[in-house]
Amino acid sequence: MTRRALACLLPFALVACATNAKSPPSAPPASPPVAQTMPEPALLPKVPQPPERPVAPASVTDPAIPREQRIEAFVDYAAQTYQADPAFVRSVLAQAQYQQKIVDAMNRPAEAVKPWRDYRPIFMTDARIEGGRAFYAANRDALDRIAAETGVPAEYVVAIIGVETSYGKITGNYRVVDALYTLAFDYPKRAPFFAGELAQLFALGKAEPQLDILALKGSYAGAMGMGQFMPSSYRLWGKDGDNDGQRDLLTHLPDVFASIANYFVVHGWQRGGPVVARAERAADAADFVPDGLDPVYPLADLAARGYRPQSGEPTAEGATLLSMDGELGKEYWLGYRNFYVITRYNRSPMYALAVHQLAQAIRAGTPAGAP
Repeated sequence: MTRRALACLLPFALVACATNAKSPPSAPPASPPVAQTMPEPALLPKVPQPPERPVAPASVTDPAIPREQRIEAFVDYAAQTYQADPAFVRSVLAQAQYQQKIVDAMNRPAEAVKPWRDYRPIFMTDARIEGGRAFYAANRDALDRIAAETGVPAEYVVAIIGVETSYGKITGNYRVVDALYTLAFDYPKRAPFFAGELAQLFALGKAEPQLDILALKGSYAGAMGMGQFMPSSYRLWGKDGDNDGQRDLLTHLPDVFASIANYFVVHGWQRGGPVVARAERAADAADFVPDGLDPVYPLADLAARGYRPQSGEPTAEGATLLSMDGELGKEYWLGYRNFYVITRYNRSPMYALAVHQLAQAIRAGTPAGAP
């Protein structure tokens, strides 16, 4: 029997073999259904920011380099970058003192160790709210004028001063030069920034000769005055609020108000724009942690993820999502452009939310315990 005939007798054949017959083309096997994934929505542009403040080079900040060598490299850096007098720089540094308690304080900031339920009550007290309302009333004309000029509501300027220094009562007892000296040469984790700020302190002294940089007092991080400006912020964004030819951000209120508002404007404050909205989370929403605080997510995208502004809350084109451990459980907030601007003053979202809530309470006189 031929191989062809044998094939026709196979018991599993369902049809007779025919020499010339052609089987109809068979349909391709069915493909499993493909899950339809929605394309990622286009993110909105980030809020434009001023150039990053310069940091000190590795020759100044590399802990592997002997300390005295780094200090001498700093003298060269300050002289070359800001035309500081090398002899003056050396004389100031010779009088600066290392402070271990400054390093200790840097390692335990409240924003890093406290959840929102414990952080919020630090600032949302009856005393701080009433103090803010009294401070606003005492300086209403100057504050309202700055608000009209810049678009930054007066209550946010007041709230910054309230959070930073309790309306000028607590501006810091560390010599600024000691703080920056300690952090520049003995805190490697952030030495490039703080050595850069130490150099900026010498530049500030040149720009504002009425300031005695050896006598300046401030926080353990080297921030000064009622608004706690770092030397670079003082130099770059401080304003002469009453045109007297000087910028005194330590105690002179017109300059303090104008400078805080200008800081917000430079970093993108939107006149009349909302700051945050309380959000609700859908029962089936997955956890979502944005890449950063930039308000680049369209509200439609956040809604598709299961996060929407609560009824009656303000809306804006773009936002970021904030998840806070509140006193009654998880809280969700949408942070808009102006919220992001507040975080340029202090990068902690808890700080920015505290400023916002204090500002609203100052404006409205809300009791401290209200959410």
